[in-house]
Amino acid sequence: MNTSINKIPPHNLEAEESILGAILIDQEALLKIVDVVKTRDFYKESYGIIYETITELFERHEPIDILSLGNRLEEKDKLKQIGGRTTLVELTNKVATAAHISHYASIISKKSTLRRLLRTATEITELAFQESEDIDSLLDQAEQKLFNVSTDSLKTAFVPIRSILANAFDRIDMLHKKHGQLSGAPTGFKGLDNLLGGLQDSDLIILAARPSVGKTAFALDIVRNVGKAKLPVGFFSLEMANEQLVDRMICAEANVDLWKLRTGRLSDKDDDFPRIGSALATLSEAPIYVDDSATANIMTIRTKCRRLKSEHGLSLIVIDYLQLMEGRATKSDNRTQEIAEISRGLKQIAKELSIPVLALAQLSRAVEQTKPAIPKLSHLRESGSIEQDADIVMFLYRKAADRNYLPEELSPEEQTLGEVHIAKHRNGPTGMVKLFWDAKRASYRNMETSHVSAPAPQVANNINNVGLPPGVPPKQ
Repeated sequence: MNTSINKIPPHNLEAEESILGAILIDQEALLKIVDVVKTRDFYKESYGIIYETITELFERHEPIDILSLGNRLEEKDKLKQIGGRTTLVELTNKVATAAHISHYASIISKKSTLRRLLRTATEITELAFQESEDIDSLLDQAEQKLFNVSTDSLKTAFVPIRSILANAFDRIDMLHKKHGQLSGAPTGFKGLDNLLGGLQDSDLIILAARPSVGKTAFALDIVRNVGKAKLPVGFFSLEMANEQLVDRMICAEANVDLWKLRTGRLSDKDDDFPRIGSALATLSEAPIYVDDSATANIMTIRTKCRRLKSEHGLSLIVIDYLQLMEGRATKSDNRTQEIAEISRGLKQIAKELSIPVLALAQLSRAVEQTKPAIPKLSHLRESGSIEQDADIVMFLYRKAADRNYLPEELSPEEQTLGEVHIAKHRNGPTGMVKLFWDAKRASYRNMETSHVSAPAPQVANNINNVGLPPGVPPKQ
């Protein structure tokens, strides 16, 4: 049944010899392939030893030639193991030029991937023979193994700090040159981006609030802004349907009243349709991907994220919202443990895919017992592990949505004022950012452009003038 038994694993010794020979006759050729070819990619052990020693000389800025390489191999007591200096001389005779080294590297890399795939297939076969009742867990393990092969992400448990520091100066220099520019995905909110530097890769970001404060609206604003920056973003909506999400993004982008759109009361006189057309054109060019599956566990989220990154690239994942997720395929009796598993899983996704993960979270009623009901870290519902796993915790607050206040108690500014409280920031400052809440368009906006104010008096037959902040001229 298994026709692959006793077959020789895929390899190409000529390509391995050619790549080593090319480096020995022109050490500058190594620069073209050092990031592509790893020691493990060589099928023949002795060739792997030679290549590893070559990279050591390269890191030490020493000459790469037969003499230096032979001496270094001798120091490591591996010269005899690779066949002596004669082997090194023979390698230089395998090629006449180093011009095709990139082609040789491609061959070696492909053969190495095939061998890893075969090993992975064997491991998956062994998993299947275990006949585990937890099929979803088994599938997740199998997919993880295949994902590691496809992304070449297999690493040793410990990495020498010198290899981490190798690119540190260049990275720091790049950040210095980008002074004033964002290093992460832009939220579109200036005050928030100034504090966070954008949404950073590998970060788990929690956005929490009580119901009706505008968590989803704020998250969609971020999704829209990231997408408009041409960065691929995935939105998992466990609460709202695709159509509802799209309507919100259209109205926010077009500056059109959401209620009028939903009830068919858009006006030709107010240029609603041209503005919607422009918004549709803008959003259709944005690499935004939406999944409105009603239920999802951490394994399905991870699987979909891997596929999305593989197919389209990925700069941000948003999940609305965390407490609607399940830890595994079947719910746990202990919800606290399940939430802990979910938060850990989301952090693992962020780290594995090297992307920021923004997860919305519901706050408990305990927050309403204080006046003003400004959330604190202790208010995160069901599990303290959310706070522990998160790199950033943000709380959304609006006094107008605070049940401790009557509408008549609010000043005109407070009626449209939104606040983002950064309560935890693992790698930076905390603080508070003020935003303008546009209820008619279910969208938050920058204070710099909106100048928080109460809605302006409604002008007959001119919907667009309703709620415009000071400094923004009314549409005629």
